[in-house]
Amino acid sequence: MILMTVLLDEGVLGGRGPLPAVSAERPVDLYKPLFERSGICMANLDPQLRVRDANSDFFREFGRQSSSVRGRLFQDFLHPSVEPRLRQQLGCLLDGRRASFGERMLGTRPDGTVFSGELTGIAATKADGTVGAVMVLVKAERDERAARPRVDPGKMLSDIDARILEGVAAGTSTVQMASRLYLSRQGVEYHVSTMFRKLKVTNRPALVSKAYALGILSTGCWPPKVVPEYEK
Repeated sequence: MILMTVLLDEGVLGGRGPLPAVSAERPVDLYKPLFERSGICMANLDPQLRVRDANSDFFREFGRQSSSVRGRLFQDFLHPSVEPRLRQQLGCLLDGRRASFGERMLGTRPDGTVFSGELTGIAATKADGTVGAVMVLVKAERDERAARPRVDPGKMLSDIDARILEGVAAGTSTVQMASRLYLSRQGVEYHVSTMFRKLKVTNRPALVSKAYALGILSTGCWPPKVVPEYEK
């Protein structure tokens, strides 16, 4: 059972190894009991990236009923800051350039709250080798609020840090931010590195994810905006 192999594969649960392709010929319903007990959100997408079906963990994590999920584009449930990158990755699965991928993600709920986690996408191939569906697995971070460090909002970010964080979350390039803020490229990178240390992360996607998880970036608005209480 290929999907069983995928579930148990270390890559799905955070490993780095390549994932095997999934067969689109086998009905997803056969494997639902596995996913219902796994605690991992699962959805089956058609070639247009619309949700064909999903498990109860998916509905619960995204705060939605099945009737409001099925038939909708999967990217509708992603935060705008990560949607373009993840849509590109999903496109690579559909055109056969990749068999699978793993990325940090931010999901959105109807009440405007945002959650972070790991998204794994797997191409589901038909007998003729073409991609007939995409399986997505979402491993949400648990107990984000309980794990939230104690922060003094008034001493978190300088005005420049806040503007750069907003730019990173919006996907603005280093060159654009440098021009807008009258800094050198090295100056922008210095402030980004400083925020890496403050939030204990190692890359820009993780910086954005943690900023939303900590409440530093406002939810439910675009372009991204730092909550004023976190600016010096």
